[in-house]
Amino acid sequence: MSRFFSGKYASLEPYVPGEQPRERKYVKLNTNESPYPPSPLLTERVQEQCGLLNLYSDPECTALRERLAARLGVRTENILPTNGSDEALNFAVMAFGDGTHPFAFADITYGFYAVFCALGGVPYMEIPLRKDFSIGLEDYIGLGKNIIIANPNAPTGLALPRAELERVIASNPENVVVIDEAYVDFGAESCVPLIEKYDNLLVTQTFSKSRSLAGARLGFAVGCAGLIADLNAVKYSTNPYNVNRMTMAAGSAALDDDGYFMANCRDIAATRGYVSRELAGLGFELTDSRTNFVFCTHPKIQGAELYSELRARGVLVRHFDSPRIAAYNRVSIGTREQMDIFLDAVRDILNERGGAAL
Repeated sequence: MSRFFSGKYASLEPYVPGEQPRERKYVKLNTNESPYPPSPLLTERVQEQCGLLNLYSDPECTALRERLAARLGVRTENILPTNGSDEALNFAVMAFGDGTHPFAFADITYGFYAVFCALGGVPYMEIPLRKDFSIGLEDYIGLGKNIIIANPNAPTGLALPRAELERVIASNPENVVVIDEAYVDFGAESCVPLIEKYDNLLVTQTFSKSRSLAGARLGFAVGCAGLIADLNAVKYSTNPYNVNRMTMAAGSAALDDDGYFMANCRDIAATRGYVSRELAGLGFELTDSRTNFVFCTHPKIQGAELYSELRARGVLVRHFDSPRIAAYNRVSIGTREQMDIFLDAVRDILNERGGAAL
């Protein structure tokens, strides 16, 4: 850091994204990207915008909001498109958190929640997951703090039913409850239908995972009109043109071509089932993932060691150093071909250690 860096950020621990290697070609299963390309319709719509890049994008994202409203069964005033769902989450922390309105979230979850709170000087508490990595809802009932729950959670992959989450929302009427649904399209229940019932519920989703747009950076928040107005106040005070016109066109096209992307989600879920069965047969323990990744550990090889051995064989997965999950690796679901390469590499590694009967 330079000598000019503000002291208020001296203790900030930035989020560490998954590695994006350039020195060699890997089977890349470390950042939960979709293995499938965007649809041809999406590519065509994006290209149409290239000749208009001299003009600012629509700050209200009108066409995109209309398509999202129709897809979700809500009104346009219930939606705020953002630069990835990360921006929606950051806006929520900025809008609703302060010294007397802290946030609470799990100790093992998406790492950006703590970063956003630290960046904004918002107090927060981390609530330990249960031993099986599930969220103990009793810890959140009537908590009296703003709450963020990733559902499904990452990196554990576990999901809660909407009815269970509703208990948390209903029991904290004076606080905002944010449900981060980045992975909802792979087998979980969305809380979007509850926004009309609860004015303290904010749901965030992303186009990065299920709609092949990780590189475009598009997400959105859904909530009552008042909450969305609060987020808009932050948006228009920081970056009113937060979604560029090519990304906006890509998002609208993705919604118009919904069948293509939902079919991809079903394929990913099927491949997830296949990989889970194969890993279990090799002696791995896995969580019941409802995402586009699996979270797994093997009793005869450390998580960091397996990560390194896979990397040496040209396969990237994600390993976390946090003590509670250091034995595990998170493996994104790619194509069947990619996953067979991964499984073959795992078999080779275990064979070398006599760790599984093949």
